[in-house]
Amino acid sequence: MSESGTLNSPLTRRRARGPHAMKTAKRSLPPARLSLLGIGVLVAFVAGRVLLVDTPEGGRPFAEVAINTTHNANTIAGSNSSASIEVIDVGPEITPEEVNAALAEQEARDGGTALPADTISPSDPYRMLPDLVEPSEFGPLPRMAANGETPFAAYARPSVTPTTAAGKPLIAIVVTGLGINLNGTLHAITTLPDNVTLAFAPYGKTLERTVGTAREEGHEIFLEVPLEPFDYPDNDPGPDTLLTGQAPRSNIDKLYRVMGKFGGYAGVINNMGARFTASSADFNPIMEELGSRGLGYVDDASSNRSLAPQLASANRVPFAKASMVLDTNPSRAHILSSLVALEEKARNDGTAIGLIAALPVSVDTVAEWAQGLEERGFLIVPASALMQK
Repeated sequence: MSESGTLNSPLTRRRARGPHAMKTAKRSLPPARLSLLGIGVLVAFVAGRVLLVDTPEGGRPFAEVAINTTHNANTIAGSNSSASIEVIDVGPEITPEEVNAALAEQEARDGGTALPADTISPSDPYRMLPDLVEPSEFGPLPRMAANGETPFAAYARPSVTPTTAAGKPLIAIVVTGLGINLNGTLHAITTLPDNVTLAFAPYGKTLERTVGTAREEGHEIFLEVPLEPFDYPDNDPGPDTLLTGQAPRSNIDKLYRVMGKFGGYAGVINNMGARFTASSADFNPIMEELGSRGLGYVDDASSNRSLAPQLASANRVPFAKASMVLDTNPSRAHILSSLVALEEKARNDGTAIGLIAALPVSVDTVAEWAQGLEERGFLIVPASALMQK
């Protein structure tokens, strides 16, 4: 400082200019600013990864483990949303030759003669009559012919009836639940007398072949229709169950889907249905449909509230009601005892209808019982022979 009090040099240095000055400025950034810059870069990286990379597990390590399950393992469970249906493995689709081979093997085990190789005609497995078939989006549906012929009359097995039996008591046996288990179905077809009526469930992969084989062997065929029980859906008769409180068109469409699974049947039999058969508003449109198509109806007698007798009569549907279920206890002793009771009912009333499930013990016991039936004064007839015309 000079004696005059003026400054000869500045107290602070002016900010330098030019490239060299910029390098100097960068080197002189304070640590706090560098820290903020680093944090900003990190935040930008994390945000970009979240937006652009699909990592639903959030980066956590995970492993995929195969779990064995039978859920939806077959066509039945797969086509129904309810988990209450028991999953049944119906096996892969088979060819006519494989069915014939299985039939021949079953005959050989039973000590019989093998069926001819052309038992099943691949081109026409159940020989349905064209005039009695209505093509539809649901498959071939049975219908009444233009000349008035009905599927019931055409597909019923010829037999004596109560008016032509010369006073002999008549007994009909209906086997239910066929078509799902191939071995059990073939066993029933080849073991039971021809006059035994076979009722097929609308499920399984080989229905056209097994139904065709049953008809080739002379058996009369009925179709099982699933109807709503009181404890539905805890107790579920299967896909396309007809339900109360639904629009009639909805239940008719379900009926068509079931009816289109196979052909050549004379009528239908209910599978469960205590709630449905007690509702006239829901059941009557179905019985009207059966009457217009010329089909019969067998009531399995599982509910004493069923309106089937009245509705069948009102719609001119050939009808019969089962007398008893023979294998509520699936043991040989119980079934034989039930068959004795069935004979007694036929002796008193002139006719009787017994139901069994497609169980090996039931089929074998009925086949054994039937061998001496005629000697005891009874005749086995198809169910249609005992249905009101």
